[in-house]
Amino acid sequence: MSGWVRVLDSHELLPGEMRGVWVGETPLVLFNLDGQIHALRDQCTHEDYELSAGSFDPVAGAVECVLHGARFDVRDGRALCAPAYLPVERFEARIEDGGIHVRLP
Repeated sequence: MSGWVRVLDSHELLPGEMRGVWVGETPLVLFNLDGQIHALRDQCTHEDYELSAGSFDPVAGAVECVLHGARFDVRDGRALCAPAYLPVERFEARIEDGGIHVRLP
């Protein structure tokens, strides 16, 4: 599993939940969207603020930054509205062997 890091047990992130984690020096926010795991850098591209402090809308598949209301698609990190215009960095994620794994570059 070169490049893949186990970050949580799969039961620690249920459908509709998000959780911030650190992998080494990299802050990540994980989302369970209908059983599919998505991982973004835990940093709003508008202001240097944690997305994990915001709110996750599992119906829309979006996370909203609590600081100024920028919204991002959790599946691909693209900005959905101002004041953010740049996407958030996305990381591959998967569930395997009872754990949530993220692939770092």
